[in-house]
Formats: sequence, C-alpha cells, structure tokens
Amino acid sequence: MTTDVAISQTTRTARELAGQLIDFLETGTATDGLFAPDLFTDFTMPTWRLQADTAEGSVDLRRAGHPMVGRVPRSRLDLTERGFVLEVEENWQANGDTWYCRELFRADVVDGSIAELAVYCTGDWSSARVAEHRAAVTLIRP
Repeated sequence: MTTDVAISQTTRTARELAGQLIDFLETGTATDGLFAPDLFTDFTMPTWRLQADTAEGSVDLRRAGHPMVGRVPRSRLDLTERGFVLEVEENWQANGDTWYCRELFRADVVDGSIAELAVYCTGDWSSARVAEHRAAVTLIRP
C-alpha cells in the first residue's frame, strides 16, 4: 500500500510540474518551486546547443530565445521513472508574424522540482515555412 501511495504522489507531482512547465512556456514566468535552484538545462536546437546550470540561467535561456508569450495548443505527457517527458507544439506572435515549433522536454524531478531538463527543439518556423511545409507534405496525424 505504501508503494501505491508513493507512486500516486510521484505521478501527481509529475503532472503538476508538467502543467506548470506549459504555463511557463506560455507566459515566460516560472512558478515558485517549478525548477530546482541548481537546475541543469541542456537545450538542443538545429545546428546549435546551449546549457545552463541554474534555474535563473535556464529561465534566461528561454527568455532570450522566446521573449514573447505564446500558447501550447497540443501536448503529450509520458511519465518516466525519474520524472517525465513532455512533447509540445508552440505558437506565438513576433515581428508581425505567427511562429511555430515542436519541442520535447525530458525532465528529472528531485524533491518536487525539476532538477534536470533536456530540451530538443525543431527550430522556429515562420508562417511562410509552415505554409511551405503544408503545401509539400500531407501529415498522417496533425
């Protein structure tokens, strides 16, 4: 019975943190306790890679790349032994255009906060790139 309670708590914590991570992606504001103070982030994008070793540095990475607010219209959460994997699609407005990207986050959770975060991003697609893709490729699933 104790193991079931621990698993339930771990699942609840991972789901809550994933929801808070989506809120952070949409608003640029991290909820207190979302990230461990010594959060290590490894961010990979097409042809480049960045890292940060504090929560503040990790938030700064995000704000430098996406200083505007946006929305996450689709997401998928998979729980792991150490935390969760979150797949998202993002949309935002910048420079008079609508932008899009897909990202995968692998989060390790320690003591109720995200302690390690690996981020894989497709890169930012302008509305012209999205239209070009739509004209060239018919996706089986959206």
